[in-house]
Amino acid sequence: MPISLYIAIAVLIAMAFWVFVRFYRKHIQGVNAPEQSVQVTVLDKQAIEADNPAPGQDDQEYWIYVQRGSLGPKREFQVGIHYYHALNPGDKGTLTYQGDKFLHFAIKR
Repeated sequence: MPISLYIAIAVLIAMAFWVFVRFYRKHIQGVNAPEQSVQVTVLDKQAIEADNPAPGQDDQEYWIYVQRGSLGPKREFQVGIHYYHALNPGDKGTLTYQGDKFLHFAIKR
């Protein structure tokens, strides 16, 4: 086999790896992700005991679970205590997020 075939395969593998890493960092980890706003419904909320909280930090983590539309994907976001207490299952509104980071929730009344 010609050496150029091996080089072409190596270049394609390197390009595929590079595309995967960029996609993973942007869409899964939220690095340089664009800020997005979507209409969602709060499905549930949960407070979880934090593992080894630093002194002066809250000993619980607060999470909300939302769904886009009636058949859309379900997502979870860690929120602050104020949003946790203000939101209830069934609330609808505009969720603003960046990657997997919660930014804001505006309830639609």
